[in-house]
Amino acid sequence: MKYALFGLIALALIAGIASTFLSPKEEEIIACTMDAMVCADGSMVGRSGPNCEFACPPAPEVPGDIAAQIDAKSDKIKLTGPAPLAVVINPFTISGQARGPWYFEASFPIFLTNWDGLIISQTVAAAQGDWMTEDFVPFVAELDFVNPYKEGDPEFMKRGTLILKKDNPSGLPEHDDALEIPVQFAP
Repeated sequence: MKYALFGLIALALIAGIASTFLSPKEEEIIACTMDAMVCADGSMVGRSGPNCEFACPPAPEVPGDIAAQIDAKSDKIKLTGPAPLAVVINPFTISGQARGPWYFEASFPIFLTNWDGLIISQTVAAAQGDWMTEDFVPFVAELDFVNPYKEGDPEFMKRGTLILKKDNPSGLPEHDDALEIPVQFAP
């Protein structure tokens, strides 16, 4: 009887140890901060996942003709943001780099148009370095606008264009140039 009792206790002890090491571990609970970010498509996302990262939906694919127009200007001006077809929310920052001749007095004009080409806002990009060079010089601008798209409007009214115009104080048409980037408005 004594041996049976010791055997039972030993068996219970072994079962307890085995269940401790062989049972599935509880998943560690991750708590992310309540930050939010606006994605290129206008949606807002919070932090998620094991690394508390923002996960935006993929950016819309830029049609070939628009990509070709942007590439054709890339030796003169490059836009860092907003991306083509991005949803712009008032206000938004415009950044990139342009070669010195794109500027005059360290700036150049930027226009935002609605779907019909009507200018709804404008601002000036400012060079962030010495603009009297043939090299690329970073620029930045902030644009405030009144959103032309309202809930219930037809889808085509979401479209707009961001125009980064080469400054041309001479007014001569042969010195005109511009980079046009399609954008979208959110309600």
